[in-house]
Amino acid sequence: MKNLKTLKSLGLAACFVGAAATSSHALARDANLTQFPIVFAHGMAGFDDILGYDYWGDDYGTYVLDQCDKFLESNCNGNINNNQKSYVSAVTPFESSEVRGFQLANNIESYMATSGQSYVNIVSHSQGGIDARKAARLLRERKGYRVVKTHVSVSSPHRGSPVAKYILDHYANQVTETLANYFGNIIYNNGNDAIAGAKQLVFNDYDPNDGVTTGLKAFNQKYPVSSSYIEHSASLLTAQDGASVNPALWLLSELIYDIDGDGYCYEDCNNDGAAGQGDGNPNERDDDGLVGINSQQQGYRLQYYECLGCLDYVWERTELGYVSDISHPNSTQATSSTYVINQDHLDVIGVGPDTFDEMEFYAAITDYIADRGH
Repeated sequence: MKNLKTLKSLGLAACFVGAAATSSHALARDANLTQFPIVFAHGMAGFDDILGYDYWGDDYGTYVLDQCDKFLESNCNGNINNNQKSYVSAVTPFESSEVRGFQLANNIESYMATSGQSYVNIVSHSQGGIDARKAARLLRERKGYRVVKTHVSVSSPHRGSPVAKYILDHYANQVTETLANYFGNIIYNNGNDAIAGAKQLVFNDYDPNDGVTTGLKAFNQKYPVSSSYIEHSASLLTAQDGASVNPALWLLSELIYDIDGDGYCYEDCNNDGAAGQGDGNPNERDDDGLVGINSQQQGYRLQYYECLGCLDYVWERTELGYVSDISHPNSTQATSSTYVINQDHLDVIGVGPDTFDEMEFYAAITDYIADRGH
């Protein structure tokens, strides 16, 4: 396992010296090979694509862990080891994480059976990070041992999103039609339940009188960030000021003044649908157009470093502490914008076009998992 502090120093030096320097060439390498496969878990509205873009692809539709293992292959990720194993799970696009997490566990179990693998790592985006926690617990119960080694969530609303509550409050009778305008007729496919999906992403039980307990507060109690189910948990946070987000997210910000979330309070003190609170200023870099930074950290927060002339990398910022009580981060964890990636909710999964390099981003995450020995 490489010394990450040493790598950081070398990476910074390489960026200052330039791509032609010997040190930068030494660092221009493939991501290290993970010991266990990486499973990708998509968010709400995802499947093979989202808004017409490949979910786990760059702006041109190339899968982020597609190895360059064929002669003269060009549409691939040159930063990935040719022997890297990965699997893309697909669950119902619009449903609760109770349902989606069950499906993800089934998908992983099937993949393990056909590939001969005993352990996996999970990289998730958005609601996929919530699904992953249920899947990890189910796999532990089914297999009798801890299956998931490392889980890295990206932009996940672990403590809710004000968007979900706003939509339910104001457009409950039009949710399906509204989502169809954004995502197409996939919303009408058998098995989708957009209302259940939205209620999942509200922190408290949305309707205490409907006989069904929903929301992330109850879900987090059942499927915690626990080393009993996942050996190591970490997260990458995203935020961007309101003027710079994807046009689809900008339309949401025009409707919802309080998507932002950088304030601390115990659970959902202002009843906006997310634990913590915002200040109502959509032009601050404290949310990514859908999720506030006060909702995104689980386990350790990771820093992503883009390096000129060498492989990008991520490493843990342990000074911010480890979030294990998923519903109750401390004040710093809920409000600090330190190490938050300056991208919106969709940039990090190739919905663009934009300048974000998805290939290096996921190569860096792969390298981080490999460096843990997983």
